[in-house]
Amino acid sequence: MTESDAVAGNPPGDADPPAPQARRPAKADPSRHLIVYIDGACSGNPGPCGCAAIIQTDDGETILERARAFGPATNNVAEYQALLLGLEAAAQLKPSRLTIRSDSELLVRQIAGQYRIKAPHLKALHRQAMRMLEPFGQVEIEHISRTLNKEADALARKALEKARTVDASIPPEARKKPQPKTFRLK
Repeated sequence: MTESDAVAGNPPGDADPPAPQARRPAKADPSRHLIVYIDGACSGNPGPCGCAAIIQTDDGETILERARAFGPATNNVAEYQALLLGLEAAAQLKPSRLTIRSDSELLVRQIAGQYRIKAPHLKALHRQAMRMLEPFGQVEIEHISRTLNKEADALARKALEKARTVDASIPPEARKKPQPKTFRLK
């Protein structure tokens, strides 16, 4: 008898399992505290990028790892993409309390409201992150040293390698070329 048979109450060897029941949406566990380690990596600025999020319980057990390859983008965009990836994953787990840890001081201070966001493309990512933070009961964001963020860094670098492979396969003539910028001085 399989574990699912035992849970469903099926006798051993029963060929017709009961009809699937509708899943209830997960509710926030008032005692559940999750820690999300995030990191972004970029080769060139802009260039191919990778980002990663690792979700752990209070006692350090890793329960989820996510990574994404993308680009070209800047390192700051990669850090924001890591935050969005982590928030997306954490939202599925419905914790009542969330601690986000990043080695990007800029990102942490911008999310905490201590630094202004000047770049328009980062303002859009910041707004998206702030909207994604709303459903969580309590959120903390902490700046940590790179040595405490090694696992997320390693995962982001794996995603970066994948992005480099994809980037290298694009013929040079098909790549988006940077447009020269002209500034008028007064």
